[in-house]
Amino acid sequence: MARSATSMPRAIWALGFVSLFMDVSSEMIHSLLPVYLVSVLGASALTVGIIEGVAEATASITKVFSGAISDWVGKRKLLAVIGYGLAAFTKPIFPLATSISWLVTARFVDRIGKGIRGAPRDALVADIAPPELRGAAFGLRQSLDTVGAFLGPGIAILLMWLTLDNYRIVFWVAVIPAFLSVAMLVFGVREPERPPGLRQVRAPLSLGELRRMGPAYWTITGVATVFTLARFSEAFLILRSQGAGVPIVVIPLVLVVMNVTYALAAYPAGVLSDRVSKVTVLMVGVALLIAADLVLALGGSIPVVALGVVLWGLHMGLTQGLLASLVAETAPAELRGTGFGVFNLAGGAALLVASVVAGMLWDGAGPAATFAAGAAIATVSLAGLAVVRLRMPRLGAVPDGSP
Repeated sequence: MARSATSMPRAIWALGFVSLFMDVSSEMIHSLLPVYLVSVLGASALTVGIIEGVAEATASITKVFSGAISDWVGKRKLLAVIGYGLAAFTKPIFPLATSISWLVTARFVDRIGKGIRGAPRDALVADIAPPELRGAAFGLRQSLDTVGAFLGPGIAILLMWLTLDNYRIVFWVAVIPAFLSVAMLVFGVREPERPPGLRQVRAPLSLGELRRMGPAYWTITGVATVFTLARFSEAFLILRSQGAGVPIVVIPLVLVVMNVTYALAAYPAGVLSDRVSKVTVLMVGVALLIAADLVLALGGSIPVVALGVVLWGLHMGLTQGLLASLVAETAPAELRGTGFGVFNLAGGAALLVASVVAGMLWDGAGPAATFAAGAAIATVSLAGLAVVRLRMPRLGAVPDGSP
C-alpha cells in the first residue's frame, strides 16, 4: 500500500485534496443550513425537503450532460474548473442572503456546479491514473473526499461553539476552503494530452454511442443501480440511532463515525482491488451492507446500532471507489465522461427511489422492515455480482503489469 501511495501521480493527490477542501466548505454550510432555514429564516420542513430534493436531482441530471460534453470537446479539466468555480462563487451568498429565495438560488447553482464537475473529474482521474493503480487512485480520491465530509461538520460545530451560534461567521469561514479547492485544481492538476488516434466523439448521448459502451459497462451499471436501491439515505441511520436512545446532542456523531470508517476503508480497498479481482472486493462490500442492514434491523440498543453504522461505513469504503474504477475500465476511453454521467444519473435516481420506499416502509412497518428490505435487495445485487464474476471473469481482473 505504501508503494501505491508513493508511486501515485501527484495530480491524483491534488484532485483528492480538491475534493477534500470543497467538501469541507460544503459540509460546513449544509450541516447547518436546514436548521438555519427553519429557525432563522422561518422556512417549513416541507420547504427544506423540496430544496434538497430539487438540488440533488439537478446535480444528477447535470452530470450526464457535463460528462458527454467532456467527451465531445476532448477536455476534462476545463469543465471541472467551471463546476468547482460555480460552487465556490455561490458560497459568499449564504452569509449574505437575507431571504429564502437567495439561499434556494445559491443551493441550486451549487448543485449545478457539483453536476458539472462530477463526471469530468472522475474521467480525469481515469485518464491520469496508470491502469495498475486505477483502483487505488479512485480509492484515494474517495478517502480524501470523505475526510472533508466529516471535517466540515466538525469545524462547523467548533465554530458555532466559539461564536455562540453565529451562523453567518461559520458561512464566511466556509468560503476559504472553497476557493482553495479551485486554486489547487487550476494550478495543481495538469490534464494529460489526448492519446493520438483516439476516436473523436460527435454525439456522445446518441443511441449509437451508448451501444459502444458495451455489455460489461451496462452490466456494471445495472448491478450498481440495483445495489443502490439497497443503499438508501444515511438519514435513516440517524433515525435508527435516535430510536435506540442516542442523545440528540450527539446525533451528528453518527455520520462522523460512518464517514471516518468510510475514509479509512476506501483507499486500502482500492489498493487491494489492484491486486485481486475488483468484482471480488465489491462482493465483500455488498456482503458488509447485508450485515449492516441485518444488524440494524435486529438490534435496538446503542452498541448494536453503533456496530451497524461502522459496517455501513465499511461497505461504503469497499464499494464506491471500486464502482467508479469499474466504470473507468469498462467504458471506452473516448466515452468515459458520458459513462460516468449515465452511471451517476442511474445511481441518483435509484437512491431517490430507495429513500422514498424506505420512508414508506419506516412509517408503515417500522425500522426493522426498512433495513430488512435493504438486506434483501442487497442480496439480489450480490447474486448478480456472482453471476458477473462467472460469466465475465476478465471484468475487474488485475491489469497486466500490475504489482
